[in-house]
Amino acid sequence: MKKWIVLGLISSLFFIGFSTAGFAADKKLKAGFVYVGPVGDYGWSHAHDMGKKFAEEKLPWLETIIVESVSEADSARIIDRLVQQQKCDVVFTTSFGYMEYTIKAGKKYPDNFFMHCSGFKRSENVGTYFGDLYQMYYLNGIMAGALTKTNKIGYVAAFPIPELIRHIDAYALGIKAANPEATLSVKWIYAWYGPDKAKEAAEALIAEGCDALAFTEDTPAVIEVGQRHSEKGKQIYTFSHYSAMQPYGVDSVVSGQLMDWGGIYVKVLESIHNGTWTNDDIWWLAKEKAALLGGSKTDMINPKFVKPLQNAMIDTKEFGKIAAYKLVMMRYEQMKKGVEVFEPFTGPIKDNKGNLKIKAGEKASKSDLLSIMYYVDNVKGDIPK
Repeated sequence: MKKWIVLGLISSLFFIGFSTAGFAADKKLKAGFVYVGPVGDYGWSHAHDMGKKFAEEKLPWLETIIVESVSEADSARIIDRLVQQQKCDVVFTTSFGYMEYTIKAGKKYPDNFFMHCSGFKRSENVGTYFGDLYQMYYLNGIMAGALTKTNKIGYVAAFPIPELIRHIDAYALGIKAANPEATLSVKWIYAWYGPDKAKEAAEALIAEGCDALAFTEDTPAVIEVGQRHSEKGKQIYTFSHYSAMQPYGVDSVVSGQLMDWGGIYVKVLESIHNGTWTNDDIWWLAKEKAALLGGSKTDMINPKFVKPLQNAMIDTKEFGKIAAYKLVMMRYEQMKKGVEVFEPFTGPIKDNKGNLKIKAGEKASKSDLLSIMYYVDNVKGDIPK
């Protein structure tokens, strides 16, 4: 799906920008969107579809078509259909597993544009884009570390690829910043859309003593588990993923990460329409207002948990003793100014084997983050092969 793998030889990725004279001001541009899940998943595909709808509202000349629940193996056929039968000018492929098929489509249809979400391969008429949430996971980790009563925190994960490892590690670094005694356990379910598997993994983590859960799975399944336990008197703190899932866990969701794809889609589509498109990689974070903090559209932190976070004090080198709530808000404001102001992956950082991965005072580069395949030192276990 939507994700990054270890970057290969960087020297193979030098590209020439592709440009056209653009479209007439009143000429329609037709865009096709290939989704790996249903738009009703309330996760990844839902968020992309919300971004598409935002673009439709902003761009009167835009016409769109979507194809949902497309397996990676079937993506080539769907891309062909969008170009040949639906006459799309540009096709957005929104899953990492579509990368090779998107590159092949670029060669097959040189007069069309293709944008692949989360991949790293580009060509003359194929670009890449991504909005990443690792900064928000770090902030969620601070809250989880501050609130946990058991010092055991869990993560339900889809597939062991760099994007998820980056998010798990960022979450773990936030936990460590708030609570050096807490550890993170990960359960892999090998599914992007797998509510039953996610629920089973969440229950297993809770049975092991975890009282705070984050996840990468495109439904509110983990949150629903947390809500059930919380309603029965066993408080489980959860953090929503990609969409505003707080309504599914009003007594459980503390915060979460929201992704706004709308700005990226408007930027790309406008550049195609006016003839200024290039295949430069687009990677947006909090500074670009793509990654947002919150479990709902109105609350960065669930009001139910504001006071507990205000009362939870954290010892920091930079600010001395500070309330978890205040630290989260301060870090968020720093992130909005850019990674040069605050980067969660700033050394010293060791993996959980004791190896120094980022030296003291150094920041991880974008290349480092996109290829990360190690657990930081407060994550238990090994990454599956």
